[in-house]
Amino acid sequence: MNPSAYQVSPHNLGTLLPEQPSYRVHQLYEWLYQHPVLDPADMTNLPRDLRKTLRLWPFATEIEQYADNGRTRKWLFRSPDGASIESVLMGYERRTTLCISSQAGCAMACTFCATGQFGFERHLDAGEITAQVAYANAALRTHPIPGSPPRVTNVVFMGMGEPLANYDNLRESLHRMIDVIDLAARSVTVSTVGFIPGIKRLADEPWQVGLAISLHAADDELRDTLIPLNKRYPLDELVDAARYFFNRTGRRVSIEWTLMDGVNDTADQAEKLAALARQLRAHVNVIAMNPTPLTAQQAPGRLAIDEFMRALTRLGANATYRETRGREIDAACGQLRIRGLTEEGDQ
Repeated sequence: MNPSAYQVSPHNLGTLLPEQPSYRVHQLYEWLYQHPVLDPADMTNLPRDLRKTLRLWPFATEIEQYADNGRTRKWLFRSPDGASIESVLMGYERRTTLCISSQAGCAMACTFCATGQFGFERHLDAGEITAQVAYANAALRTHPIPGSPPRVTNVVFMGMGEPLANYDNLRESLHRMIDVIDLAARSVTVSTVGFIPGIKRLADEPWQVGLAISLHAADDELRDTLIPLNKRYPLDELVDAARYFFNRTGRRVSIEWTLMDGVNDTADQAEKLAALARQLRAHVNVIAMNPTPLTAQQAPGRLAIDEFMRALTRLGANATYRETRGREIDAACGQLRIRGLTEEGDQ
């Protein structure tokens, strides 16, 4: 199958239009990256025959769901080889944030993560990653989120996969988002469970993107049980890598903490987390676990959440509790895919 338009480098789009004048290449470039549309038929200044033959998207939209009065949208895309890709769009008063995937599945096998429970399929290529942003922008053109910016303003690599394990495609997608789509580098955040070689490579790039470390446990003993990669790259090495990132970029890392009842919501974990946050001068984002059907781990109750947040504040950590968005549409990464597979198995 021929590659989709997004799977061709923006600088090589002429290969898709071998018999067209050069200005057609520029027109296509603008449609793809500046004014994206869901249907090639809407690229009105391109010849009709060309619009009919152009393969625009590298995936098909299998499921689209809405939550939070339309402020949260989730898509499950399916590539021609059957790989599933998930994206979540969230509208806020001053920003429109898209959470994107970098891999189909994930090899990190974190025990609480829906994606890790089905293992790794393959890396997404740079076009498949970038196309998620373009698709969201195209969708916003026809169905904007009331009260939110009409284009994606922020991108977080917090969907399916470990972005830093797919580094070359991550890097090319960052180039396309920042240098072609014109997203501000500081509005892009790459999340990692602690893939240290990738952290150091990212620190040396020309873009000042953000780095979020999915920590979830503040000592090696607990973290080894939740995040197997910690056995390869333990906390001391991860802290050193975070310092390297700050020294190279001047940007403080953020710490992501999925709160799990009876697992990492204890006073001991709060104390150790606060110490790490103070050491790195990092901001801590706490969110209650969005339960998945294949794990026994659950979100704590409101009283436990409040006590954990009070403890962090009392211990001098800069921390924010973020309410779960899109629970009714399986918005945590991998959940929509899991639901589809489990429903198929029940038939």
